[in-house]
Amino acid sequence: MRALRLTAPTVLELCEIPVPEPGPGEVLLQVGGAGLCHSDLHVREIPIAVFPLPLTLGHEVAGTVDGRPVLVHLVWGCGRCRSCVAGRDNVCTALGRQVAPASPGLGPQGGMAEYAAVPVSSLVDIEGLDPVAAAPLADAALTPYHAIAGELGRLRAGSTAVVIGVGGLGHMGVQILRAITPARVVAVDLDERKRATALEVGAHEALASDESTAARVLDLTAGQGADAVFDFTGVQATLDLAAACVAPGGALRVVGLGGGTLSYPASGDATALPWGVSVTRAYGGTRQDLSEVVALARSGAIAVHVEAVPLDEGVAAFERLHRGDVDGRLVLVP
Repeated sequence: MRALRLTAPTVLELCEIPVPEPGPGEVLLQVGGAGLCHSDLHVREIPIAVFPLPLTLGHEVAGTVDGRPVLVHLVWGCGRCRSCVAGRDNVCTALGRQVAPASPGLGPQGGMAEYAAVPVSSLVDIEGLDPVAAAPLADAALTPYHAIAGELGRLRAGSTAVVIGVGGLGHMGVQILRAITPARVVAVDLDERKRATALEVGAHEALASDESTAARVLDLTAGQGADAVFDFTGVQATLDLAAACVAPGGALRVVGLGGGTLSYPASGDATALPWGVSVTRAYGGTRQDLSEVVALARSGAIAVHVEAVPLDEGVAAFERLHRGDVDGRLVLVP
């Protein structure tokens, strides 16, 4: 079969390899589509081998098993640790306190291929959904859903949520906020095209990201700031913006992996975070979260902006993502 693989650090190639043989507890998935995420780009650009190579990339994977359409859960928890038993598999501790749980394409072999061997326990039924359109639900929708669902107590009538970065995850974050909360949604992005997308999918306001953005958010909220800020970029400028516009008692959810640092003095001076702010480094979501995401997609409340790209053009698709020439999500189709 064909598979898009990291064959050496920073070297991405379309390869011919044997169809995988499922092991105990696994099934053979015929891949319908595999989303291309900034995490994949990050893995490709690491100059050392952090996972065993060669590695087939792709953690947003959907397809069929014996003709049944299924979505592969992003998180392959151990199922035995205290977190997994409690239903919090996205913080599985089997690999240690500083390591994210296993995910396809991020350790185990992924889904940018014609077939993939996956744990049967990771499968979620998507009957009625197109696997190509549904593949990015595994991360692009799951990750913002988990971050947002944890803040429903703050996002009540009259509240404001800020979404920073309206890319693959951010444009889903806007839709999820509109679908499950009554909050006013303010989207922020450098790119005019992405701000237009944010308005199309339901944002009440779309602001350019510049030195005036925090002041504009404060103006929209009577000087108090946003009840929740979701940073889907995570670079220094966006983290600084998030800290500058979150309200007292608000939530700051860091989802993007841009390498920025959130720091503040443990004092009450003007450079500190407002009192009572909760900060979380969000990762993925639970299997229950994913089933709820699929239900939203089935109802038509959310939909990923998808551009299908042949698997044979996968290397070029990575370059497009690197240039920022993507609106929504690219999905590689075998």
